[in-house]
Amino acid sequence: MRNILLTASALTLAAVPASADFSAQAMTDLNLRAGPGPQYEIIGVIKGEDTAFVEGCLETADWCRVSYDGTEGWAYGAYLTETMDAPEPIVSTEARTSVGTVTYEGGDTAGAAAAGGVAGAIIGGMILGGPLGAAAGAVLGSAAGATAEVSTTTVTYVRENALEPVYLEGEVVTGAALPDVVTLAEIPDDTYAYAYVNGLPVIVDPETRVIVHVVR
Repeated sequence: MRNILLTASALTLAAVPASADFSAQAMTDLNLRAGPGPQYEIIGVIKGEDTAFVEGCLETADWCRVSYDGTEGWAYGAYLTETMDAPEPIVSTEARTSVGTVTYEGGDTAGAAAAGGVAGAIIGGMILGGPLGAAAGAVLGSAAGATAEVSTTTVTYVRENALEPVYLEGEVVTGAALPDVVTLAEIPDDTYAYAYVNGLPVIVDPETRVIVHVVR
């Protein structure tokens, strides 16, 4: 594994009170992680358009502490919105005030364990584009359809041919575009390519670099 993880110590802070019972909807299937970063273990998935309760978000990062279906964890706030009709991320400048802030109390142990003990720096971030267009205010549309184009044979190949993972700021979702620092691997007899990002295999349109399917 390449030495490109964010050190969890950078996120170590004391806990402070936050606003309670603020609800938000997931714009797409969204990972629920053990800590506020892509290097932390995935402990659940918030289904697209489902509601999660938000305790608050980090003041200097787009990660929010949430509760969903009886599980408490951290989700990437850029894909959480008050309503699907007006998909403004709850971590936008205006929304963050109403959500409230929290800080993360923890050390290197959880992040390092989830990442196989490697520490370092995250190498860039994903672009909010494609079918989501989260930051631009576009609504979900073709993301689900894109997933239907991926065959079982393609998914099986990607699972059986693991790659060295890379870690990017943000969260792996259908519709996000990968930066050029992520090397895409070819899939035999297929128009798609793939990579392993933030602990998950993703199938990508190599021309646009947009994720069309997340293999869970």
